[in-house]
This record gives sequence, C-alpha cells and structure tokens, in this order.
Amino acid sequence: MSEQLSFYDAIIFDMDGTLIDSMPSHLDAWQKTSEQYGFPYDRQWHHSLGGVSTMRTVELINERYQLALDPVTVAQTKSRMWHDLYLGPVLIDATYAVFQQCEGHKKLAVGTGATRFHAEEQLALVGVLERLDALVTASDVEHGKPHPETFLAAAAKVGVAPERCLVFEDTEIGRQAATAAGMDCVMVVDGQLHWPK
Repeated sequence: MSEQLSFYDAIIFDMDGTLIDSMPSHLDAWQKTSEQYGFPYDRQWHHSLGGVSTMRTVELINERYQLALDPVTVAQTKSRMWHDLYLGPVLIDATYAVFQQCEGHKKLAVGTGATRFHAEEQLALVGVLERLDALVTASDVEHGKPHPETFLAAAAKVGVAPERCLVFEDTEIGRQAATAAGMDCVMVVDGQLHWPK
C-alpha cells in the first residue's frame, strides 16, 4: 500500500474518463447530437462537463446558446448515438491499479454522473461492479456534480467520514464536487495520476 493512500479509509472513483476510458465516444456522440439539433459543438467545453448528467448538459447547452431544446428528447438522442458508437468499456490502467491495491483493505465506491442502468452495465462489463462497496449514480441524487451530494452519499453508504475519503476524478467539475465534500482529490489526466500537493 503506497504511503499516499495510507491515510484514507475509502476510495471513491468517478467512472467515465477516470476508471473507464469512455470519454472519446461520449464526445463523439455529443458531436453527432449537435449536428442533428443544430447547436454549436465545442469539444473542450463538453469534456469539461464530464460527470454532469446528460439531461443537465442539455440544460447547460440551452443556457449557453439561448436555445429551448427539450432535455429529455436530446438526452435520449445522445444516449442512442453513444450506444451506436461505443465499442465497449476499457479500464484505465493507472486508476485500476489503485483499485486493485486497495481492494480488501479499504472501502471502494464509484460516484458518477451516469444513470444507474448505464453505470451498472459498464462496471459489470469490466468486472468491477460486484467488487464495489457502494455505487452512487445520477439516478440516486438530487444534485449532480459540482454539488458534493454524489461523493457525500458514497461516503455515507460505506460508513466513512468525508475527510477520510480520497476521490479520483478527471474533470474540474468533479474536483469541485470532491473539494465541496471535504475530500482530497487525485486528478486523472490522459491516463496519468496527479496527486494533490
């Protein structure tokens, strides 16, 4: 067990882009959705929204471009596009190595902006779902990231105080959620871990 992990009793992973490498197909699906509905596509901006639910992303698109898109319809289209593009989940090596190192020694949870159905499907495909102590999804919370509810709910489910939880995230929104929950956060950038100073 590395010294960096020794202080913590629970490890909470974001899913898309942190534990599972699925961001490129999500971004491609948003691009196709933007072409269908005629709103501008900004790949960097969409990447920064990793961890935000699909419905909430449509609301943010409406705010950003002064549009009145129906969140339910557009979210369903994006999910369909993603399903057509996706070749299957692949674990991100650096993050999964931490998962394996902590398994059996610390509580392990996933806190994601994905729906419960989608998260369970993806985590099962990579053989992680049944090894988790807790899973908190967009279907389980009222407020998505950057609100801390996702991570606080995960901490409560595993029975560990927030300050004893370490979060792994790949977006600034996710980092903000972890910080607001009173948790330290390791950033996952291009498959590499960036530990807090």
